Amino acid sequence: MRDWNVIVTVFQDGFRRALRALKTFGAVEHGYYHNVLGMKVDDPMALLQAIEQQTALEPALFDSISRVAPAMQTFEFHSAEEFREKARAAVLKWVPDLAGRSFHVRLHRRGFKHELESPAAEKSLAEALLDALAEQGSSASISFSDPDVIISIDTIDHRAGLAVFTREDLAHHPLLRPD
Repeated sequence: MRDWNVIVTVFQDGFRRALRALKTFGAVEHGYYHNVLGMKVDDPMALLQAIEQQTALEPALFDSISRVAPAMQTFEFHSAEEFREKARAAVLKWVPDLAGRSFHVRLHRRGFKHELESPAAEKSLAEALLDALAEQGSSASISFSDPDVIISIDTIDHRAGLAVFTREDLAHHPLLRPD
């Protein structure tokens, strides 16, 4: 999967059902990773809404899809260091949205198994955000139980997709499931 901006993970028993349904929304690509599909669309959030509308009509489809991860930003990287630099630059754009709020960073990594550790990357990015907030005279807190905001990062090999979701987004979109 080379050029995606939405990742859809599916449950084993629902793979074919999900694949058929997703093809009605655009090109779907299945890569090397088990039950992981990638899509490239003009509006990732609109795709999420369309999938959710379809799952309301087909409850079996809802049971087939584990998670939909629309990306607000994407980038290519070729080393763990390049990932850290580009991810840091990307998440720092959301500093104004985090002031006075609770948040955490969640990384769903596929590939770079021995080079990029998810917990270390999540911690490093969260610390960069806290430092940037402190430099601006603002604060935020890290929370893993009912945070105001979750920064979600998905990678497939050399590509990353990032998004920021509020508690309200998560309540409204049951297929986001970033944790």
